[in-house]
Amino acid sequence: MDILNKSKLKAVLVGVQLPRVSDEETRGSLAELSRLVTTLGYEVVGQTSQKRNSTKSGTVLGDGKLKELASWTGGTGVIGPLVVKKKHKAALRFKNQDEDEADEFAAEEDDFAEVPEESEDLSLDADSDVPQEKAQVVIFDCDLSPSQLRNLESATGAQVLDRTGVIIEIFSRHARTKAARLQVEIARLTYVAPRLRETSGGEDRGGGGIGGKGAGETSVELDRRKIRDRIKELKHELAAISQEHITRRSRRNQEISVALVGYTNAGKSSLMRALTGSEVLVADKLFATLDTTVRVLYPESRPKILISDTVGFIKKLPHDLVASFKSTLDEAANASLLLYVVDSSDPTFRSQLQVTRAVLDEVGASDIDSLLVLNKVDRLSAEEREKLQQEYPEALFLSAHNKEDVANLRLRLIKHFETAMIDQELLIPYDVQGAIGEIRAKMRVLSENYDNRGVTLTIRAHIQDIEKIRTKFGI
Repeated sequence: MDILNKSKLKAVLVGVQLPRVSDEETRGSLAELSRLVTTLGYEVVGQTSQKRNSTKSGTVLGDGKLKELASWTGGTGVIGPLVVKKKHKAALRFKNQDEDEADEFAAEEDDFAEVPEESEDLSLDADSDVPQEKAQVVIFDCDLSPSQLRNLESATGAQVLDRTGVIIEIFSRHARTKAARLQVEIARLTYVAPRLRETSGGEDRGGGGIGGKGAGETSVELDRRKIRDRIKELKHELAAISQEHITRRSRRNQEISVALVGYTNAGKSSLMRALTGSEVLVADKLFATLDTTVRVLYPESRPKILISDTVGFIKKLPHDLVASFKSTLDEAANASLLLYVVDSSDPTFRSQLQVTRAVLDEVGASDIDSLLVLNKVDRLSAEEREKLQQEYPEALFLSAHNKEDVANLRLRLIKHFETAMIDQELLIPYDVQGAIGEIRAKMRVLSENYDNRGVTLTIRAHIQDIEKIRTKFGI
């Protein structure tokens, strides 16, 4: 499926409000879709919505709303003939029969010619204003079936996309590493396969069956088979890369790790940069980060703490993307601590937090220790901040751009891990080589004292790490 690649095309957004979905949730979802579309470089010229019982009808919308939508794009508002029926080769042998009788043998592979009966139109948007300039793209804030896509394109005369298509396109543009590109390509092909369309003039690719009898493979069937084969190749290649990630992660298993998780554009990358001093990508865009980045907390602590930035989440995140990015999300599943980073200035952050928890539960990371970080508090009023502090007394309030706030978070992380450590004295004889260096590298040295026996270090560390040092150096 060729998703639009031209910049600054004009788009109109369409929301469908289902039962038990509030007006506020619908507006918030459309606002988020607007940001997604803007991230792709399109210009949003307007939006409309309609209450419906379901999204199962042939055009999703009612007849009146469909015609209104068509006025934004210059379409007719009426579904035209979508498929030109071709007669099967067997039907061509009945030359002397009536044309209607021969049509009984026509090979009608496409099941989208019939438009399902529409559900009751609950309400029309009275606030919709038809823009002065026409839109070339219509984008729905829900998933559309192949038949719905065809019906809507026929009625509007414009290209129609759904929310999943937009998200996958953003992922495709932002993928940087080989692993991320493979993961996105798998999700894209999985999305494209059922939406392949028969091109005009397409013929059977050859006879089928023994002796060449029967219909051959159509172009769509052949293309779908090629896609299935390609997905299989990509998964095999991704599995090899994932094994490398597992090996690399296993080397870090003995180290403390903190994963930044949360909604897209919550400020995870900005916080990552502030905590580690690294030059990670920071951009005011949705899904600016798709690849997991691991850096050491700076200034470096003893034992050192690894900080990892992960892909952001979003409502209605396509399941195929969650599955494809499982290897990336495993970084969170194997972390010692999760930092749930939310944009406290976003009025919908509570539902965003629910989305984050749901996705992490899907990858088996729900039982890991966590700390809630309410980011971007510099955008809150004093009254708003006070209310949130009462609602989330255990949360840490900060701005990733405030050095003092970041320093407090660093101390909070160190303190969190030190609660499971013990203080103990170790006597290191002068003739034991390498022990002091390894202790300084992996443990926190509280004090040291020199006498004629050797060096006595008071250290703070996990009991299992202390035992490893004792066994390794015989002290």
